[in-house]
Amino acid sequence: MSDNQHLKPIVPQKPKIKLILGSLILAVGFLSPLLIPLVVTSNWSASTKSIISGLLAFGIPEVFMIVAVAVMGKKGYEFIKSKTIKYLKRFAPPDTVSLFRYRMGLILFSLPVLIGIVQPYIGHFSTIFKDLPIWFTMVLDVVFISSFFVLGGDFWDKLSGLFKYDVRVTKTHK
Repeated sequence: MSDNQHLKPIVPQKPKIKLILGSLILAVGFLSPLLIPLVVTSNWSASTKSIISGLLAFGIPEVFMIVAVAVMGKKGYEFIKSKTIKYLKRFAPPDTVSLFRYRMGLILFSLPVLIGIVQPYIGHFSTIFKDLPIWFTMVLDVVFISSFFVLGGDFWDKLSGLFKYDVRVTKTHK
């Protein structure tokens, strides 16, 4: 018997294992910013905290994404991406909404913006607006973000038109 006969044949790694491992790497990378509060509360120097927090927010997730794509391959990444998009589309707002819903969405959109603009000025005259509690600000942020879902997909198009130079508004009369 030759030495080659005692060697076991190399079994190629199953694509399912690569997909699971790549997905795990991808998830860990995207969840890495959740470690920032632990870094901030540590006893490290301010510069070390800043560097590590910055990397956890902008750097480590991207590196993990590249490693995940390398592990699972382009086909695996496209599979995960398509499944994720299909899942998230369930939560997307409809393109067109009723007039009532649109008006309510505009109120939800405008109210936090107006309070944010006026609050520093009114705070000098009223104790109510001087030091707003953090929970109030967080509620306003949630209201602002939820307004995009209430307003519908057509509003996203209108909003993106603000950032494009060559977009023209056409008036339609009903």
